[in-house]
Amino acid sequence: MKKFIFLALIVAIALIAAQCGAAPAAPPAEEKPAEAQQASVASEEPAAAGEKTLIVGFTSSKTGKQEVPSTGQTRGFELWLEQVNKTGVKLSDGTVVKFEPKSYDDESNKDRVQQLYTTLINDDKADFLISPYSSGSTDAAAVVAEQYGKVMITAGAASDSTHTKGFQLSYQIYTPASRYLTGAVDMLAANNPDAKKIAIVHENDKFSTDVADAAKAYAEGKGYEIVLFEGYDTETTDFGPFINKIEAAAPDAIMGGGHFPDGSTFAKQLYEKKVAVQMVALLVAPPELKFADIGDAANGIIGPSQWEPQASYTAEAAKTANVEWYGLSVKEFVEAYQAKYGEEPAYHAAGGYAAGLVLQKAIETAGSVDTAQVTAALDKLDMFTFYGRIKFDTSEEKHGLQVGHEMVYIQWQPDSAGKLAKQVVWPPDFKSAEMALLGQ
Repeated sequence: MKKFIFLALIVAIALIAAQCGAAPAAPPAEEKPAEAQQASVASEEPAAAGEKTLIVGFTSSKTGKQEVPSTGQTRGFELWLEQVNKTGVKLSDGTVVKFEPKSYDDESNKDRVQQLYTTLINDDKADFLISPYSSGSTDAAAVVAEQYGKVMITAGAASDSTHTKGFQLSYQIYTPASRYLTGAVDMLAANNPDAKKIAIVHENDKFSTDVADAAKAYAEGKGYEIVLFEGYDTETTDFGPFINKIEAAAPDAIMGGGHFPDGSTFAKQLYEKKVAVQMVALLVAPPELKFADIGDAANGIIGPSQWEPQASYTAEAAKTANVEWYGLSVKEFVEAYQAKYGEEPAYHAAGGYAAGLVLQKAIETAGSVDTAQVTAALDKLDMFTFYGRIKFDTSEEKHGLQVGHEMVYIQWQPDSAGKLAKQVVWPPDFKSAEMALLGQ
């Protein structure tokens, strides 16, 4: 019995000692501020969906005859990349998509394009593609895109024929070649109803030939006589033989051209020879700011442009057309481009940015990066942007052909200080100045 009492006493002493050595009870917790409560709740929520990086592959002409317009296109696309990657594109599952570019120099050589686009897909694992500059190179890239099942936005290609080959994954940003110079014919009729004869002299490449063929057919349908219709080799630098034929044919207007090197040279030699015509409308070269480097020879020259800073594409215009407005304004694009590159953007730059914007909108609409869902979104797309309206033909015969966008036409004219500047002279709804006939 004593042993039991002794053991009980030992246990009791141990319990008392344990209680005395225990940490004191914590005081009642103070109420946390609202911000701290919110932070606490947020920390307990499931982590947000992660980011995903998509590879966008393309080639550009860092060298060769397409260097000038291709550089503009690439810069416009890179500006879009910089801006879209600030926030990314959110998918339906909450994943935020960002974009990483991968590109190569195609050297303005379409024979390199198929090899490079195959490399972009197989080695660089490109998820989406942007076309090279020029219709010939884009046509070659479209074959590869279709073969490997990759969506390609064609930023610098106007040829209609690429979209008559059954391709289902190439989507054109530019107004097609078949409508490139038709507005120039209408402008001639509006400004000189007495004009009857047109000479068409064009570069012998895919794009320029498509434009020239379409302009010839359109002009003849309007009752004009095509007094000269000839092509010249891409490397032509002496246009004397063609100018002699033009003078002998005595046209009221000259149309045609090709790309920047030949177009600017052709315009300069027409000026030096003092060829007497009332209108000269040439492809590609006149809308470029560097065209003014030929001096007085640029005065009065007209060029079809996919876009110009003076063009009044606005959210209000979209509302009037009952079409969705998407993206930044013309003013915002111009200011951002000037801040980044120190120069005013030409239409090639606008096309490059617009290509990225179209891809962005399609992925947003699809809520996915799945090819089938993105193409379904592209097929249904109809929107107004700073670049104008964008909508694609979805027929089997012309799938992906641009049907929403229209050309504007610029003319180099002296400003109030006598310095040459571009003015939009057609169509009437978007013009910033009246067209001036040459020699008047």
